[in-house]
Amino acid sequence: MQQFELIAPCHFGMESVMKNEIYDIGYEITEVDDGRVTFAGDAEAIARANINLRCAERVLLKVGSFHAESFEDLFQGTKALPWEQYLPRDAKFWVTKAASVKSKVFSPSDIQSVMKKAMVDRMTEQYHISHFPEDGVSYPVRVFIKKDEVTVALDTTGESLHKRGYRKASVKAPIAENLAAGLIMLTPWKPGRILVDPFCGSGTFLIEAAMMSAHMAPGLRRHFTAEGWTNLIPGAVWQDARTEAEEEIDLSVETDLQGYDIDPAAIAAARENARLAGVDKLIHFQVRPVSSLSHPKKFGFLITNPPYGQRLKDATRGGEKYPVGKHPHAYESEFDEELTEEDRAISKEELSGIYRTLGERFQMLDSWSMYVITAYEDAEKDLGMKAAKNRKLYNGMIKTYFYMFPGPKPTAHPRKN
Repeated sequence: MQQFELIAPCHFGMESVMKNEIYDIGYEITEVDDGRVTFAGDAEAIARANINLRCAERVLLKVGSFHAESFEDLFQGTKALPWEQYLPRDAKFWVTKAASVKSKVFSPSDIQSVMKKAMVDRMTEQYHISHFPEDGVSYPVRVFIKKDEVTVALDTTGESLHKRGYRKASVKAPIAENLAAGLIMLTPWKPGRILVDPFCGSGTFLIEAAMMSAHMAPGLRRHFTAEGWTNLIPGAVWQDARTEAEEEIDLSVETDLQGYDIDPAAIAAARENARLAGVDKLIHFQVRPVSSLSHPKKFGFLITNPPYGQRLKDATRGGEKYPVGKHPHAYESEFDEELTEEDRAISKEELSGIYRTLGERFQMLDSWSMYVITAYEDAEKDLGMKAAKNRKLYNGMIKTYFYMFPGPKPTAHPRKN
């Protein structure tokens, strides 16, 4: 089967998690860059990666790369790529997204226009026709230019992989599904251990954890652009990948996953989303304020996304927003959701109180660990604790910090002879 160079974009700061995921499904990494991991694979890899990867934003099939310092360079470099190996003569093709960072060629609309013309010229020469009907299957193209190095790829995914298909009901500013999954994987939490989210909102952290517990592939119930690319990927490949994923599901697992929120509408949304994901029986949701947070057992985990208390696009330090095209994650960023008016109305005093209460309730839990993603600049101060470690992450275009407060590990019981 033909081998391809595949690129899995991810949130900036999630590259290590992305690498482990790709290794786990059986493929070799060839390159790691900010916000993306490149690996080698065949048509089966395209299907399996789209269906199984939890923290990827999409799966791209690399067509080629070249150096360009002018639009003429861009035109000639694009035209030199072997488009006829990927696009049939009736293909619908266009540059769906262009991003440029620290490069001489930087206008997205001009990049898209120049590359489209170059692709048409190449296809005209190779297929010996002057008009392309473009009434066939879609082959969207994505291009990223960094320091004048151009990477050109076909988008095999379509809608971003964070759209699993289960989140029909949403409240406030939900965290992206793939970011939630990646954050969980950055912690020592494993299926079977206690996990509580005291600000669960739409339930994303708990639903992703439940899917991990049940070995449920995140992309199993959605479709992908490349399913129509029968010239590259036989239909049976997709069916085999789905069958393989279905056979892994185990909904009989025992879990202790709990989600709380003070807002009844949020809990109703979380329950509906969990039902749509098929994991509602694995999670307990309850209307409860953070001031009532408690749990009788030891060695549990809090993983949560508390309120930020500020408009995402106006936030400072933790919410620094970059100009278009200058963001280090511009190639991959898919998210532009903002907080609701309710969230924006939270005063600094109220926000400080929320974090103080969270810190106090956490310290009353016996031997627990806590992991908090937030753009709130006084998070550690108001939690009353210094994080053992924090990791800078981009939640869409917003710079946030993932604060880590690991607790003690459970003592291993000595083996009996």
